[in-house]
Amino acid sequence: MQGLKQNIKFNSTYYLTLTVVNWIDVFTRKNHRDAIIESLKYCQAEKGLNIYAYVIMSNHIHLIVNCNLPFELSDVIRDFKKFISKKIVQQIQTEPESRREWMLELFSKEASDRHKNFKFWQSGNNAIELYNEKFTWDKVNYINDNPVRSGLVKNQEDWVYSSASNYHGKKSILSVEIISAPLNYGIKKW
Repeated sequence: MQGLKQNIKFNSTYYLTLTVVNWIDVFTRKNHRDAIIESLKYCQAEKGLNIYAYVIMSNHIHLIVNCNLPFELSDVIRDFKKFISKKIVQQIQTEPESRREWMLELFSKEASDRHKNFKFWQSGNNAIELYNEKFTWDKVNYINDNPVRSGLVKNQEDWVYSSASNYHGKKSILSVEIISAPLNYGIKKW
């Protein structure tokens, strides 16, 4: 199953894609992107989250992450997604937002027994376990190049909301663990 999409089953290193329901372009607003950065910083400091690469796009986030014991990556990502969904819905409700009614209506249409009023994230994390160095670097480059391919910036390091500046030795709004040695592929960290 290595390299295939799956649920996070143990504390290995994963490439994740977290996507907003209906691919709504929520993260075009700075306040929402900043909420994600602050939450990721909290998870790094308080929940053992190691971030190796990330990018915040308009409607999804890519991450390469794992966790330190005693934390479980699946629990940390679940809590992160739950917090962000509440935080951003609150921001949409209380801060200036020209698309407020439209977005809240779409989020409420996705509600279920599990997501009472609003569903912000699509189900799942599109988790792909990293299994070798080449595959890992392919994913790091894919993440850091995402804003360039989307036409948002000319150079990777120009997109503030990604790990590219870290990999280019520049100042960044979120510190990441630079991959300089092979990760422990497929080894459980219990």
